[in-house]
Amino acid sequence: MAKSKVIQSVEPNIADLANGWLKGYGLDYKLEQESLNSEIDKALEDYFSKNGGSGGNRPDAKLLLQDSCLSQYPILIEYKGYKDKLIKLDADGRVANKTDKNEPNYTVINSYAVNGAVHYANALLHFTRYEDIIAIGVTGYKNEQGELVHEIGVYYVSKSNFGIGQKVDDYTDLSFLKPENFDDFINKIKSLTLTQEEIDKLKEKRESEITSSLVKLNNDIYQNEKGLGESDRVYLVAASIIATIGVKGKVAPLEKSELKSSDEVGNRDGDIILRKIIAFLNEKDLPKEKRDMIVRTLQNTVTTDNINKVENGESQLKRVFTKIVDDLGIYYKIGLTTDFTGKLFNEMYNWLGFSQDKLNDVVLTPSYVASLLVRLARVNKDSYVWDFATGSAGLLVAAMNEMLNDAKDNIKSPDELVRKSAEIKAKQLLGLEILPSVYMLAILNMILMGDGSSNILNKDSLKDFNGNYGFTQEETKFPANAFVLNPPYSAAGNGMIFVERALSMMEKGYAAIIIQSSAGNGKASEYNRNILKHSTLLASIKMPIDLFVGKSSVQTHIYVFRIGEAHQADDVVKFIDFSNDGYSRSNRKKASVNLRDTGNAKGRYQEVVDLVRFGKGKLNLISESDYYEGHINPLSGEDWNQTAPIDTIPKLEDFKRTVSEHLAWEVANLLREQSHEDERLGK
Repeated sequence: MAKSKVIQSVEPNIADLANGWLKGYGLDYKLEQESLNSEIDKALEDYFSKNGGSGGNRPDAKLLLQDSCLSQYPILIEYKGYKDKLIKLDADGRVANKTDKNEPNYTVINSYAVNGAVHYANALLHFTRYEDIIAIGVTGYKNEQGELVHEIGVYYVSKSNFGIGQKVDDYTDLSFLKPENFDDFINKIKSLTLTQEEIDKLKEKRESEITSSLVKLNNDIYQNEKGLGESDRVYLVAASIIATIGVKGKVAPLEKSELKSSDEVGNRDGDIILRKIIAFLNEKDLPKEKRDMIVRTLQNTVTTDNINKVENGESQLKRVFTKIVDDLGIYYKIGLTTDFTGKLFNEMYNWLGFSQDKLNDVVLTPSYVASLLVRLARVNKDSYVWDFATGSAGLLVAAMNEMLNDAKDNIKSPDELVRKSAEIKAKQLLGLEILPSVYMLAILNMILMGDGSSNILNKDSLKDFNGNYGFTQEETKFPANAFVLNPPYSAAGNGMIFVERALSMMEKGYAAIIIQSSAGNGKASEYNRNILKHSTLLASIKMPIDLFVGKSSVQTHIYVFRIGEAHQADDVVKFIDFSNDGYSRSNRKKASVNLRDTGNAKGRYQEVVDLVRFGKGKLNLISESDYYEGHINPLSGEDWNQTAPIDTIPKLEDFKRTVSEHLAWEVANLLREQSHEDERLGK
């Protein structure tokens, strides 16, 4: 039996061909072991390798090219020597560097030229100031005539495409890198566009990785870093992220190498991190009192003796800082607008020793539910939105994004848009959070998501808040006209006490809250009756029982109000059973995705907004039996969770259908009996 022929790699030939081109173009390229610059070299060394180990990433060739605008672009090239080893794409046609479990696909990264180059590009996105990188893969084989056949893949990897990459064009050589051609190539890159749907998909893909990275980080810190309390972990994450964000042109991001683990007073790792935090906050348009408070809070953790104590040449602080930057850096550097710290917040609380009831109080509102609440509260660019139990600020982040998007859609003057966007972040959002560690996460979230942290107040909204702005504007009333809330259910009336308090302080506008269903069945009747004296219940929406799967199995409702008008007995309330919201959820610990859109969920969520706003005429995906327009008794407060009444009186049509079905059954029986009789008689 003849042995199968072993195919020999032609990688040396491919490298010789491509490097020959680069040399012929007069380009200053560097080979595998050579240094390009210290920043890029260090990023490649620090990033996890193609085999899953730590460091040691070495592109086969690399360049740093400059266009006529003096912008620099790293070019990273990977060579392979087999046919069909240029690129591996996923089902969406994207570079497939992740497994179904959102873990690095080392086999693919190691085997395919473009995938390897994109992996290197992500190292630079993660650890350097470069935001636009060119990843090139080249492979080939020898045909039957012994001639070298080559293939080239060219991808643009950037902050704008979340590091996943976009194909630039098809090329037969690398002459697009020649000085005389490079500007045209860069112009082509700048003209690459993504549809909103593509952007959403890319964001979704990246965001789904965050949870697994956070789980890994938490496991690592919890198991290996002793002596760190619950708040310490939260503050260390906040401090590390703030220190590594940087402010373009003003404050350089803190590098891991800058932490020397010195015992010298004033130059310990905590002192260095604190100086960077102060420099960052000084560049932010925050009230001085707030800046001082953030610094004070973080200083108490990062400058303690234990965490700065040097053992085996390294402090615990440097070790934790390194883990945080390595595991999370890419996600906040590429500008994801997810409720980033909300996910962080939930993962942190997995380790806390709270009772189940207390745990329910700190469950993150899923981002798609936060967006629903914001739209039900009719938030737009001119809204003033507040949240009386802010948590990690997920609802305010959703509101801010809605307001900024509305501003972009409706303001056509660039100058006016910049002014309005700044005003939204600085003046049109207000949140209250009483728990200090959670409060710090809310501030961090708003800083990361657009710096709307000015009016996040560390106050008890029921006792210490009078409806005014905080800090330097304590005499000025916050003109709230939109209220969103996911309250702590352990509070009075399952949390309806917060709703009564907030709505009583508003003159007009809309509110949308998600709360335990028992609040509408009698658990909060007194608060509900008081609310209806000045606000109208517009809608009651029953949410899926598994909405908070893995965190809580509590049944929830969303209640929507119009503020400033007492509820009348004849006011129509829209009752919507939204138990089937189009999403399938699971609670599998090792699953990469526990939320799947299996029934046009996005369409269904939009339909709920339209039904509440415009009524029955918008019914399409939601069945008629799940929508009911009825009335409540304003003096009750216990009848907010109604369902469509079932008509038990038979109609003429029902009688006709039943008779018809019975007659059909009788005829079928007669025919069957006749057939048996014919067979018996041998007919």
